[in-house]
Amino acid sequence: MLPFISNFTKKVKTLVNRGHQRSVKAKKNIIASFLIKGISILIGFYLVPLTIGYVQKEQYGIWLTLSSVVGWFAFFDIGLGHGLRNRLSEAMAREEWDKAKIYVSSTYAILGIMFAAILIIFFAIEPLLDWQKILNTNSISLNELRLVVIATFSFFCINFILRLIDTIFYAYQKPAYKGFYGLLSNIITLIIIVVLTKTTKGSLFYLAMALGIAPMIILLLVSLYMYTNEFKPIAPSVKFIKKKYFKDLIGLGARFFIVKISVIIIFATDNMIITQLLGPAEVPAYAIAHKYFGLITVGFSFILVPMWSAYTEAYVKNDIDWVLSVIKKLKRAWVVLVVLGILMFAISPIFFKLWVPQIEVPLLLSGIMCLYVIVLAWGNIFVNFVNGVGKIQLQLIIGIIGTLVNIPLSYFFAMTLDMGIAGVISASIICIAYGPIFAPIQFKKIINGTATGIWNR
Repeated sequence: MLPFISNFTKKVKTLVNRGHQRSVKAKKNIIASFLIKGISILIGFYLVPLTIGYVQKEQYGIWLTLSSVVGWFAFFDIGLGHGLRNRLSEAMAREEWDKAKIYVSSTYAILGIMFAAILIIFFAIEPLLDWQKILNTNSISLNELRLVVIATFSFFCINFILRLIDTIFYAYQKPAYKGFYGLLSNIITLIIIVVLTKTTKGSLFYLAMALGIAPMIILLLVSLYMYTNEFKPIAPSVKFIKKKYFKDLIGLGARFFIVKISVIIIFATDNMIITQLLGPAEVPAYAIAHKYFGLITVGFSFILVPMWSAYTEAYVKNDIDWVLSVIKKLKRAWVVLVVLGILMFAISPIFFKLWVPQIEVPLLLSGIMCLYVIVLAWGNIFVNFVNGVGKIQLQLIIGIIGTLVNIPLSYFFAMTLDMGIAGVISASIICIAYGPIFAPIQFKKIINGTATGIWNR
């Protein structure tokens, strides 16, 4: 057995260390991400029934809806995270370290100003809002709901600024680092919730505090450590905040921002649409199916995430052969995911009964969700490259069209055709047409040097 393990380890090391330096770095991060995220996923799956048992089904649905709504404000960074990722990757590819430091420092300054203003506005209008009506529930008092909302939104704003360290990890093509501290955050969250179940009665406020404070502590400690060690050459500094770079960051970021607004309406509004059309008690079934089949998306993202900045570097250096080689391998990986998705769909009824027997997930919902993540994964192969080179004008326009038709289509499928939750997902599939249909065409044009007009902007 030991010789077999030794030989297997040597073969894996040879495979990982073979090829272009950019590919080797990506493969190491992909493997590390799989291992780290695998543990995080197991913790996440355990947290679902634990949390439902702590706050009950309807309150859990309310929190899912609230957290998704609060998450919408992530898009008010006007795309600065993605803009920084591209500009920082370009600067590092050219070894322009002072410029890289300016981009990082200026982005922190812009985000700090923006989210401080958002918090001030929120605290001014929050007392005027009826959260029971907004969340369509009377099972929780208005006072408790207010505390939950305030805690959730405040932690979100703080953590959002701290999460800029994620962009730095991505630009350095080291997403596994992000996965590691995410795992630490999940472990701390799990410990806190276990303690809450033993020492308190079900409280949505305590849950919101647990899910907010754990990542805040980890993000703060990781940022301090990385900026005083490996990321010291680009560590943010007041002296390197340059207003003349704001326009460059905001210009590219603004286009990403509009794309992200389209994404939020097409993807992130599903919980709210389901809550309003079918009631919050229906949200957990959607969340369970999404979490299960979302493993396909998560698994594929391990491979795609380090590629964005790698594409930026390769494009700056005109290394087209490497890009084509990577895309070919990603297509093969996608075929494997399709087979895996079919198998997951086949066993889904049994899995759901074992995992969360108190939540019924219709077979139609499982089938539509499986199709959704498979189509999304195919599109992401090419969208990732387009984002990496920053030519997103076409994606922006098609995204806006998808945004405008998403809610009407959701209503039509869910209510008029009586498809329920599956109808909401069907609308989302139609509205993500750019990825699976147009992105492959744009990729080919860019690579061949034939992209003109909107295809090259």
